[in-house]
Amino acid sequence: MQETVLDFGIERLGECRVPSPMRGTRFIDDDQHVLYQSYSADFRACRAEDREPPCLELAGPREKIFFDPAKLKCGIVTCGGVSPGLNEVIRSLVMSLVYHYGVKTVFGFPYGFEGITSKYGHSPLELTPQSVNYIHGTGGTILGSSRGPQDSTEMVDTLDRMNIGILFAIGGDGTLKGAGAIAQEIRNRGLKISVIGVPKTIDNDISFIQKSFGFETAVTEASSFITSAHNEATSARNGVGLVKLMGRESGFIAAYSVLSNNNVNFCLVPEIPFTIKGFLSSLKERLKVRGHAVVVVAEGAGQDLLQHSDARDPSGNMRLGDIGVFLRDTITGHFKEIGMELNLKYIDPSYAIRSVPATPHDSAFCLLLGHNAVHAGMSGRTDMVVGFWKHDFTHVPISLAVSKRKKIDPAGWLWSSVLASTGQPGDLC
Repeated sequence: MQETVLDFGIERLGECRVPSPMRGTRFIDDDQHVLYQSYSADFRACRAEDREPPCLELAGPREKIFFDPAKLKCGIVTCGGVSPGLNEVIRSLVMSLVYHYGVKTVFGFPYGFEGITSKYGHSPLELTPQSVNYIHGTGGTILGSSRGPQDSTEMVDTLDRMNIGILFAIGGDGTLKGAGAIAQEIRNRGLKISVIGVPKTIDNDISFIQKSFGFETAVTEASSFITSAHNEATSARNGVGLVKLMGRESGFIAAYSVLSNNNVNFCLVPEIPFTIKGFLSSLKERLKVRGHAVVVVAEGAGQDLLQHSDARDPSGNMRLGDIGVFLRDTITGHFKEIGMELNLKYIDPSYAIRSVPATPHDSAFCLLLGHNAVHAGMSGRTDMVVGFWKHDFTHVPISLAVSKRKKIDPAGWLWSSVLASTGQPGDLC
């Protein structure tokens, strides 16, 4: 079967004819790209089929731009759950629009896509360098957020009525799908409005993007809770520290937290199935040998073991069963049944993690994401996400970014490294 050829082409609203007002910067040419794959086998395949290897467009400022900054109005919206770095991105967008390009009007739409839908009655906030000057270093989002889709025709009505030229949508999979629907409605009407996505997912699960903002902060924060769990476990006979972390469908936070704190003995993630029998048997052996254990579980792991309803959240996601509470009760019950002493401490820091301020490195990443989102929008690009690939900022079509969830490869280097760090069996089934 022939491999599907990826199309990383980015849509543009038209020719860039306006000289950029930016000075003293390194401009990017439109023919500069980043290789999607860098393995020799991929190059051999491309040569054999006489085609160019797949590449992503390199992000950055262009010498000519599409919009006239003096006439441009922009909008910013944040959707979905909060994540470390949201306010940093908002601030970066505003500062870049105003100081790099001289844009006079930037609106913030309150409470996600509700803010662009007139029936909710939310009034847009005018964002200025003064109003966002001190928001970095604080958690949450000054614009507020909400979940769930809204009518794209109503949202485009609002954008058109307000004469918005660029909409920056900061959010995860659901937000980006909504942004894609807005871009399609704009396309149907023949309007010149750019839609630029900034990927926000603490789970780091957006495809064709190396990492999203907030992820590094989440791993940093999770590590401190794992240390606490280890301290609790080693302070009691047959002590077990159980930590539940975020990760609905992808276990990247759990996996990298394990690698950053090698006191973990079991890592359970959605991508790798396990059975209660297999897990409890391995846990029992670990306690017999070492007298303590630390278990990290992603919230989406082991969902096949739980009772489920058909309930969904406002974003349309299936409501997960609580794997942390389930494991806590199951482990405790099992060791009581077999008459083996157990001292288990359960820690669920999910909301404490996602609402903290970003780490300095994450803050710098947010700043650059915002800058590159602005550069993309000013150059007339649309229906795209600002990505990060092989340590370069890139442009990714929204359609590709939401095509599937990025997940841990059970046969890849990351999971192999987790197994090496924890010493857990490769098969807990």
